[in-house]
Amino acid sequence: MRILAAMSGGVDSAVAAARAVDAGHDVVGVHLALSTAPGALRTGSRGCCSKEDAGDARRAADVLGIPFYVWDFADRFKEDVIDDFVASYAAGETPNPCLRCNEKIKFSALADRAAALGFDAVATGHYARLDDGVLRRAVDDDKDQSYVLGVLTSEQLSRAMFPVGDSPKDRIREEAAERGLAVADKPDSHDICFIPSGDTRAFLGARIGVRPGSVVDTDSGEVLAEHEGVHGFTIGQRKGLGVQGPAADGRPRYVTAIEPETGTVRVGSAANLDVWSISAERAVWTSGQTPSGPLECTVQVRAHGGLAQAVAEAVDGGIEITLREPLTGVAKGQAVVLYRPDSEGDIVLGSGTIAGTGGAPNSL
Repeated sequence: MRILAAMSGGVDSAVAAARAVDAGHDVVGVHLALSTAPGALRTGSRGCCSKEDAGDARRAADVLGIPFYVWDFADRFKEDVIDDFVASYAAGETPNPCLRCNEKIKFSALADRAAALGFDAVATGHYARLDDGVLRRAVDDDKDQSYVLGVLTSEQLSRAMFPVGDSPKDRIREEAAERGLAVADKPDSHDICFIPSGDTRAFLGARIGVRPGSVVDTDSGEVLAEHEGVHGFTIGQRKGLGVQGPAADGRPRYVTAIEPETGTVRVGSAANLDVWSISAERAVWTSGQTPSGPLECTVQVRAHGGLAQAVAEAVDGGIEITLREPLTGVAKGQAVVLYRPDSEGDIVLGSGTIAGTGGAPNSL
């Protein structure tokens, strides 16, 4: 097959491309230029898509002996990922930009261009497994990225390859060194790639501006502090609330609700964070078929952690989920991804974008 290998400049995508070559495919490497200021997007292990990353990807392609190109997707990335990220926070939500990048850029814009040029699939360095169209968790639980791939449709998955998902990260680094790839010891990128400083609040503030509001006690209704915008908060947040000390009972306060219309941020005890039901919109079913009736599953609401057993049901293009155990820190705008346990590794069933939560337990 003709394979387009998306090469970020890191070790995972370099080994993914190498394995595609070893499998006998006709492989071409491509690095996506996603920033209008690429020189500023790498600070140690923070950021990506810098000139340094493009150079690392090119050198890896040279070692593998495959053609290599750089494609400019900066405008599309700004519109579909960065602007969406800012708008979501302004609306009191907590988005996952990596998830949106996979959905809109790597497996939509990039995959569409690849198909137009006659490629059969796009190979990436994501830690996940794909068997006959079935998306599964990676072998390495600590590096598993199936959560951020749960938004992909069956059609998108049919044009994807994840060559490193069946190996632990340590083995990938060893293999890169054995192949003579200079990125074998390159640090993994962390945090949000387009915020290399790691200061999300400052990044959002510069784009949203000051929108004053109040920090209010959930139980008493007392105004505890003023703030400059709801974009500085997320559900479950404990630090940086601007309040003077803990509650009267000595317990710490957490953000329990965000109301963008009034600029109100509500804070309360950890008990106020318990969620027993989730309503999600924009449902995607990785099989291409919407399930009928209740579905026993495991749900995940964050890229790392936030798992619970649940019963889910497809309703009007969305998903209604009743949890068998409570979750905390569940915020609107996050994705909820559904899994089914399997002897060969958990299968990704589908996903939705969290639109609402409920606190009262239901009888199952």
